[in-house]
Amino acid sequence: MGFGSKGVPDGIEVAERTTSISHDVEKSVPIRGLETSEETMLHRGLEARHITMIAIGGALGTGLIIGTGKALAQAGPGSVFISYTIIGLVVFLVMAALGEMAAWLPMSAGFSGYASRFCDPSLGFALGWCYWFKYIIVTPNQLTAASLVIQYWVDREKVNPGVFIAIFLVAIVCINYFGVRFFGEFEFWLSSFKVITVVGIIIFSLVLALGGGPDHDRKGFRYWKNPGAFKPYINEGASGQFLGFWSCMVTATFAYLGTELVGVTVAEAQNPRKTIPKAIKLTFYRILIFYCLSVLLVGMIVPYNSENLIFANKAKTGASASPFVVAAEVAGVKIVPHILNACICVFVFSASNSDLYIASRTLYGMASDGSAPAIFKRTDSRGVPVYALCFSALFACLAFLNVSDDSAAVFGYFVNLTTIFGLMSWISILVTHIYWCRARKAQDLRDEALPYVAPLGIWGSYGALAVCIIVALTKNYDVFVGGDFGKAKYKTFITGYLGIPMYLILIFGHKFITKSKGYKAHEVDLYTGKDIIDREENEFLAWKAAKEEAEGPARGGWFYRTFVAWLF
Repeated sequence: MGFGSKGVPDGIEVAERTTSISHDVEKSVPIRGLETSEETMLHRGLEARHITMIAIGGALGTGLIIGTGKALAQAGPGSVFISYTIIGLVVFLVMAALGEMAAWLPMSAGFSGYASRFCDPSLGFALGWCYWFKYIIVTPNQLTAASLVIQYWVDREKVNPGVFIAIFLVAIVCINYFGVRFFGEFEFWLSSFKVITVVGIIIFSLVLALGGGPDHDRKGFRYWKNPGAFKPYINEGASGQFLGFWSCMVTATFAYLGTELVGVTVAEAQNPRKTIPKAIKLTFYRILIFYCLSVLLVGMIVPYNSENLIFANKAKTGASASPFVVAAEVAGVKIVPHILNACICVFVFSASNSDLYIASRTLYGMASDGSAPAIFKRTDSRGVPVYALCFSALFACLAFLNVSDDSAAVFGYFVNLTTIFGLMSWISILVTHIYWCRARKAQDLRDEALPYVAPLGIWGSYGALAVCIIVALTKNYDVFVGGDFGKAKYKTFITGYLGIPMYLILIFGHKFITKSKGYKAHEVDLYTGKDIIDREENEFLAWKAAKEEAEGPARGGWFYRTFVAWLF
């Protein structure tokens, strides 16, 4: 395919192109999961730089800045580094599987649409609703986290946290309402700030590890020898060290959740067959640099038995709970907590903003796929699915439950319940990709015809699927190993695993009611709607070439393209 090697060069401004190119497509022929009507079409307003930055922004959050502290204290630096590296590879395989399907046919319905079309309509139904349910709970949870971060400076006795929740809620609703171009630009700069923050943390950690802090102590890998690289958890000896490592596998999995956000943006991406594969290819290097290097360095500068680290893990959120702040305190650097707390505030605000976007587009995608009421796929003149946005935003008001301690406990159970749905979405994407690969083989759709091919193909998806299933089944393994099935533990056990039967009930309930069946390899529809995407893309490339000829080549020379563009 010719367009696989052409696309939108970095640096060219195409912001004015906010509406879809093809308004004259066959509007009389409805295609499930692919909207062609003016009243229901999303606008392709996300540029290449928006997509690539949103891809990494979805993976950088409090799971890295804060969550690594708990993992380090519980299992030691060796376990943290190995588990984050393994799960990072799994994440890349999930993204590659999604990218292969999305680049071939960028559907309005997102990855729930791929499940419905390439695998089984019941799988698409369950995936869509569980994914939406996850994000209408995660969004208010992020708003709550933002208000708690503010309490680092403003005591809740002086200003009620509900005030900050209301301010942040109004802000993210407005950002999403003003159109995808505004959202993309806003999220681009927020994600850029995230990248700069993490790069700064990596440099700061490296300086401390090499003795550049006020204490001038060159730590190196000292803490990997004493107290050690692997800390026993629950049991003593080798079995305890393995249990500690496995607890990190679970922690790492949930730190990476949200990376699949790029799959939700395909319907609003300019030239998605170029930008989506590019974003996914770069995800591998970003995971390697940002996650693996960060957790390696934090294990070098903070011992897992540090009293400061134990205190940090008792903190609810904010800079006090970050192992990087603990490292600064140990080294005698005073100002870092305030700087990092401000950065964390931006992190959670960006997360709540993108979470509301995901919730609204997931509901829109389900309506496009026929799994939700059709009103939710209606869009305004800017291409915003306003009904889906407003309905999803209503649930963000659940954040006000956290103002009261009693209701906060109930809300905490909801959060624990929904985290399993993120893992189930990875499993669904991988299952869909396996069915897609079988259909490709049966219908002789060769690699050369695809804009992007997953590096490890179907076998990579099989391997990643096995890891995801094992992690899902052992998520709360400490209940079975520890022997203490106390009052608090049985509640987290129920909420931690309840998502799996709920997911299965949605699948088989939908099958029972609709009598739907999974597709055999030769039955899968790989081509319907592809001609529309082909025409859109050819028109875009022609328009792009004309713009380049009129305005000159893109800004940014060889140095920028080689050393900077991959980062941003």
